[in-house]
Amino acid sequence: MIRVVLPAHLRTLAHVDHEVVLEIVGVITVRAVLDALEARHPALRGTIRHHVTLERRPYLRFFACEEDLSQQSPDTPLPKAVATGAEPLVILGAIAGG
Repeated sequence: MIRVVLPAHLRTLAHVDHEVVLEIVGVITVRAVLDALEARHPALRGTIRHHVTLERRPYLRFFACEEDLSQQSPDTPLPKAVATGAEPLVILGAIAGG
């Protein structure tokens, strides 16, 4: 069981309250989580990562166990605490201003 916390605007699109719980077989990576998330909630396709390149969208960050994973390869295994469901993968919307 993998827990994913989405920012408010993505929770609205996915029609979920707070966390999304996913079952993933195999190595738990950001790519695997996003693939499962988009398969379960098709409205999220293209919102977290680009439709074609599958690169992370600007202003969205990935955090797990208080660590920013946004710049890591999407195929890097997530921490054991996330893979076991003890900690969530947090997708956070960043804010820019001037």
